[in-house]
Amino acid sequence: MTARDVLIYAAGSVLGYRARTLLTLLAMGIGVASVVMLTALGEGARRFVTGEFQSLGTHLLIVLPGRSETTGGPPPLLGETPRDLTLEDALAIERSRAVRLIAPIAVGSAGVSYREREREVMILGSTAAFLDVRRLKMSTGRFLPAGDPRRSSPLCVLGAKLKNELFGAEPAIGRWVRIGDRRFRVAGTLASEGHSIGVDLGDIVIVPVAAAQALFDSYSLFRILVEARSEDAIPKAGEDIRRIIRQRHEGEDDVTVITQDAVVATFDKIFTALTLTVAGIASISLVVAGILIMNVMLVAVSQRTSEVGLLKALGASSGAVLRVFLAEATILSLVGAAAGVAAGYVVIELIDQAYPLLSLAAPLWAVASAVLVALITGVLFGVLPARRAAKLDPVAALSGR
Repeated sequence: MTARDVLIYAAGSVLGYRARTLLTLLAMGIGVASVVMLTALGEGARRFVTGEFQSLGTHLLIVLPGRSETTGGPPPLLGETPRDLTLEDALAIERSRAVRLIAPIAVGSAGVSYREREREVMILGSTAAFLDVRRLKMSTGRFLPAGDPRRSSPLCVLGAKLKNELFGAEPAIGRWVRIGDRRFRVAGTLASEGHSIGVDLGDIVIVPVAAAQALFDSYSLFRILVEARSEDAIPKAGEDIRRIIRQRHEGEDDVTVITQDAVVATFDKIFTALTLTVAGIASISLVVAGILIMNVMLVAVSQRTSEVGLLKALGASSGAVLRVFLAEATILSLVGAAAGVAAGYVVIELIDQAYPLLSLAAPLWAVASAVLVALITGVLFGVLPARRAAKLDPVAALSGR
């Protein structure tokens, strides 16, 4: 039998036993689709998280109060800090030649009201540099004015969602709102930016950092965002920050400086490992599908004993019979894998439409690996039935034994 004859005969056998074929294709398709979907979810999660951190800005360093060592207790795992970060610390960091901008941040929550409308939202205190450091855009009006951050001014910037809930279609610029027990004049509104690192930028109020500290009666800072002058200046900026804080805190190295690139790289490694893990778990279903192919073909050999005997009586060698059954296993594996890939992409598209923020996309390596594993398992588990068929004695097979 030529290779063409083997393929034609194997294809005819696959089409001739439709129930058996559909069952096998279903098992293989589910396995491949599982790999494609799970890796797409892992890749989508990785892209989402890394994109969130990259949206914070460029050449960014984040200064947190507390040592970088772990305490072994419940989160947060940063060691206790003997001193809080202060506005003076932030201003001292600005003296480094490797630093372009600094944006001290004070955070709290308070009620924001205009006439009879009131909302409890996050209040973020910062400076004029925050707009550039975070790469935010204004919708109307202007951002906080530049000047001495130690001076408090009764100005605020509203998120787009909060502006609509408080003022509706009315203009907000120049209006006075009450935040806690203080009054602030609206200087501008942010463009709709969605969420960033779990914070709804449309549902916040930004006020001068000194005003936020006075509002919450706390003069410690939550974070200090630092933008280095260039990518090459990031290591130098980190060294300068630690040195300056150490000098100001009586030799104590009691802050943690993390870089945006380090955070992105860490999450990238974590989600890549998770994607590989779920792909491995999903691949188990391909092994199960291969076992099903073996069992189905073993049954097929017993049902087609006379057929195999006739082939051998007509002159087909044991090798030809072996190739016929292996060709059947290969066809079932490839068609099942193709159906699984198609089904996986359909489900990915549906999830992508329902949750566009995830931006799902199955990695090409995952699709190729799923198809390859499906083919290998199908062929490997098809060897035993094929060898059993090839060893049948033609006379005994024709007699049905």
